[in-house]
Parts: sequence; C-alpha cells; structure tokens
Amino acid sequence: MTRPTARVLAMLELLQTGRQRTVADLAAVLGVDERTVRRYADHLADLGIPVESQRGRYGGYRLAPGHKLPPLMLTDDEAVAVVLGLTLAERAGLATTGSVAAAGALAKVTRVLPRALSGRIENLLSTAQFTAPVRAAVPAGTDTLLRLASAAQARRTVAIAYTAWDGRESRRELDVYGVVLHSGRWYVTGLDHGRGEVRTFRLDRIASVEQADGSYDVPADFDAGAQVVAGIGAVRWSHEVAVVLRTTLAEAREQLPASVGRLSEHADGVLLEARAERLDGMARMLAGLGWDFEVVTPDALRDEIAVLADRLRAAAARRVARP
Repeated sequence: MTRPTARVLAMLELLQTGRQRTVADLAAVLGVDERTVRRYADHLADLGIPVESQRGRYGGYRLAPGHKLPPLMLTDDEAVAVVLGLTLAERAGLATTGSVAAAGALAKVTRVLPRALSGRIENLLSTAQFTAPVRAAVPAGTDTLLRLASAAQARRTVAIAYTAWDGRESRRELDVYGVVLHSGRWYVTGLDHGRGEVRTFRLDRIASVEQADGSYDVPADFDAGAQVVAGIGAVRWSHEVAVVLRTTLAEAREQLPASVGRLSEHADGVLLEARAERLDGMARMLAGLGWDFEVVTPDALRDEIAVLADRLRAAAARRVARP
C-alpha cells in the first residue's frame, strides 16, 4: 500500500468499525507517522466525510454516528461472503419484508462490484446447488422485529397488539426473552403478564409494539430457541399420534427435529408422541424414516399407512413400456 490515496481509503475502512481509533494505532496499521495520519484525516474531511477528532495524549479519530458512508470497499472474500449471505437469507425466508429487501440489497451489492469479480460470483450463483429447501418468507415487519429486539436487549416490558389464529384481537404486556427465526417465520417469546406464563407469538400477527412500564430479568437457564420449538410442538392439532420407532433414542433425535414431537425411551425402542393436522402426511413421514415402527394411536393412522402401502405396491407392479 504505497500510494497515499490507497492509505487514505484504508484509514476510512478502519474508521468504519464505528469505534474510535487512536492516532498511534492508525499510524502503526497504515505504516506512516502520526503527522501523516492527521493529514489523512483532513483529506477525508475535504471529501465530506465527518471525521471527529479527540485531542490529548490518547486522542484519535472516529466517524460521526449515523453518517451514511460511500459504497463499502470489499475484498473479494468479503464480497463473496456478503453475496452468499444475502442469497441464503432470501432462500431461508429470513427477510422481514418478504424477498424484496434481500433481493434489492443483493442487486445493489452486485451492481457496484468490479466486472471481473461480478462475473465470477455470477458463475458461482448460477452453478451452485443448495440442499436446503427454499422457504417462503412470512413478513414480520422490520420495525416490529427491531422494536422487540431492542426491548429484549434493554430488558424493558412492551405492549403488543396481537391477532390470534382465529382472528381474536388482544393487547398483551410482554417481557421479551428473545426473538427466534424458525422455519421461515419470526417468533417472540417471553412472559405474558396477562397469563402469568411464558408464551410464544408470531411476529407477522403483531400489529404494533409500544414500550410499557416495567423492567425484568431473563431466567438464567432460559433458551428462547428451545422454547419456541416446544411451543410450536404443543399447538393443538387435529390428531394425537403415538408411535414406537424401532431405533435408538440417539438416532431418532439425530433424524427428527424437536418440532416433530416428543421422543422418549421405550421398552421396544423409542416412543414418538406428536400432533398432526393430516394423518396421510404422518404416514409418509414414518415410511420415509427407514425404521420399523408400530402405531399405538390413533387407529386412523393405521388406515392411512395401509392406503400408502397399497399405492406403493401398485406403483411397484406397474410396468411402462420403454420409449
């Protein structure tokens, strides 16, 4: 880095971290003396970049808070990391406003990349394959997500306007213990003052978030992710299912996510207790596990398994002439 302009831009990169850097620190990293660092700061100010200075023995420089910087200078590795991150976020349903925000950010980043690097990244995206399925985003609202995250960080109680699955509207006072992204949906979990217990709410059903009176402490052993998964698993479904799987508890936990149901030791293997909206879907899942199993309840699940077995036998016996 021999050219003065390159060192000035390198100093801008160092200041983009947001914290104050001492003159001595900047001089050591840039390989110049402290007088030159002060001259570089003047150059940045001439470019309209608000560099704040602090005098004294341990004085230094920082960028004014809230200043919108020019386009970020990314190395090749950083550019690939950003593009892949945005691509995966869009596929995972991570965006709070559908796919528009992620797609727009990705377009802006790729538009300012050098042509050679942009072409290489385009080659990567056009040839790469992803094993994880694409999840449709369920928009939660950026403001809602950020307000709840701020409340969780500050340990401040909030009041939310919530619409339940059946259309009932209510106002809840909530101590926010954490926000969680699960299967393309954002959730918030915490102590519901009205119920006096920990509850989980979907962010896309929250109409507003307002600060309320009160502060709180989060229980030391609280796991927001585990609470959300358990809460989803406890939702009332149309059918209660109990199946004995002929496998070990370790293997069952490795293949079945916690959201499927509760797994426990059984004399004949592993007991799966779950809730299902459709028994034909449960039959297909059990058949795809690759283990022998026995249905404890309900009897209707046995009927669905028999229907699936008949369909598979018919498919195996069917012969189609080769073209």
